[in-house]
Amino acid sequence: MKYDIIIIGSGPGGYVAAIRASQLGKKVAIVEKSELGGVCLNWGCIPTKSLLKSAQVFNYAKHAADYGVKIDGSVNPDLAEMVKRSRGVADGMSKGVQFLMKKNKIDVITGFGKVMPGCKVEVSNKDKSEIYDAENIILATGAHSRQLPNLPQDGKKIIGYREAMVLDKMPKKMVVVGSGAIGSEFAYFFNSIGVDVTLVEFLPNIVPLEDPEVSKALARSFKKEKMKIMLESSVESVNTSGKLCKVTIKTKKGEEVVDADIVLSAVGIETNVVGIGLEDVGIKVEKGKVQVDDFYQTNVPGYYAIGDIVHGPALAHVASHEGITCVEKIAGLDVEPIDYGNIPACTYTNPEVASVGMTEAQAKEAGFEIKVGKFPFSASGKASASGKKDGFVKVVFDAKYGEWLGAQMIGENVTELIAEVVASRKLETTGHEIIKTVHPHPTMSEAVMEAVAAAYDEVIHI
Repeated sequence: MKYDIIIIGSGPGGYVAAIRASQLGKKVAIVEKSELGGVCLNWGCIPTKSLLKSAQVFNYAKHAADYGVKIDGSVNPDLAEMVKRSRGVADGMSKGVQFLMKKNKIDVITGFGKVMPGCKVEVSNKDKSEIYDAENIILATGAHSRQLPNLPQDGKKIIGYREAMVLDKMPKKMVVVGSGAIGSEFAYFFNSIGVDVTLVEFLPNIVPLEDPEVSKALARSFKKEKMKIMLESSVESVNTSGKLCKVTIKTKKGEEVVDADIVLSAVGIETNVVGIGLEDVGIKVEKGKVQVDDFYQTNVPGYYAIGDIVHGPALAHVASHEGITCVEKIAGLDVEPIDYGNIPACTYTNPEVASVGMTEAQAKEAGFEIKVGKFPFSASGKASASGKKDGFVKVVFDAKYGEWLGAQMIGENVTELIAEVVASRKLETTGHEIIKTVHPHPTMSEAVMEAVAAAYDEVIHI
């Protein structure tokens, strides 16, 4: 059977591309070696957010008296039940993708996909393999947890994000290595349910890709919850021979040994580009990334790549939009390249972190004369009512032309607020138009309007 498009990988890049291709009248097959939905739905975005919600509910229960609610008896976290709920949520989402595949008449081929010359895909499953033909092939193979030579994961004492999601018992002490989104989210989760967490970061700030003001605010929140943070530090070795791990950490003051039941390595990801036939076809790869043009075609006609294995941020929503852009271009639609300068980034700690575009420092470095506005949630009526007053919204504008250069947020539910900035930047909305846009009261979203007003010296509530 010959397909118009075969997609290898069913994560948020692959399955979204498959659905859009089917909508455009293409005959589509998707190849998946494991669960439909890929890492994001099964071992990443969705199950981690489920765990984080459990932590949030536990913390609300602990502080119920602050809201005038009395709870008789003790309130305790049950990690096993949290994990069970998380796995149930992930399974439900994966079943949802199965339904979407059937609804859109997309053939699901189970097995390990490998590209071959002549627009063919070999799918191996146990002891057999089959070859499928296609007009076009899209690689959406994603990535896996990166391993450092001095931090080899054994799946028991030194673990990656996958094992962290299904721990069968709660450790007393944990060292989390790396404070990007994955590391910070897990550090927050385990610390909030009572684990003694040490977060180790090689760079001067946690969540190092964010505005330093945001990073420092999140660090303060973590420290307030008794998390230990070690900045400009690196794990040199881990001795796992005893009951506890002996973690040797190099700091500016010298080496320090920290005991831990478990070490969680969250030092980034590596792309899944090995063993999928790229060399056989002659597809160019540089520094672990498949080289593609603005519409995701590789150097070999008929072969495309999207998601974590190509340039750009390794985020689920990026992969989805790349998949849509790719198949629309294949179908001959008039499409424009994705603006990678307008991609929102979110970290689902408590408080949450969200950002898009340039930071204040990046805008200055780029030579812009800027206007900066900042509104603290301590001045927000909704934040006060909810008892979540930590954080702020910060906005950066070009002073000359009024272009909205970027925004950075930290606080309750800011991952829901950032889309306003993304949409406004896409539509080239000016600051004055935001100020004159009526925001409902009381809401957290008012902080966006107020921050913009602060940039133009028109803020009301501070």
